[in-house]
Amino acid sequence: MTTTSMDEYFAALDRLQTRGEKITNDAVAIEAGRKKGSIKKSRAAFAPLIAAINLAAIQKRPTVDYKKRLQQARETIQELRHQRDQAYARELSLLSELFELRQRLAKLTNDKVLPIRGGERKNGPS
Repeated sequence: MTTTSMDEYFAALDRLQTRGEKITNDAVAIEAGRKKGSIKKSRAAFAPLIAAINLAAIQKRPTVDYKKRLQQARETIQELRHQRDQAYARELSLLSELFELRQRLAKLTNDKVLPIRGGERKNGPS
């Protein structure tokens, strides 16, 4: 492998690191203008490049603890479900109260309870 070719590969690796892209042997090869799979582990000339690629890939990996993020997501889901259930309970309570008030109004006015939507009065068109 000539020095200029190896320099192109290392320059491509630097560009990928700068842009924050995923770093693999194939990504470096394509960025260097070569074909995918052109960096061969079996060739000794590529050993320093492959070591640099592996090191860059390890350094790029996120340091976030996935178990912690998963636990936080589960807690958020549980809290949102609890809020949803409370909202359903409030809505049912309000509907029940509305129904009771309409019944009381009907008793006081000697009129039938009207549906919330639709429904026509039996007294005829208005």
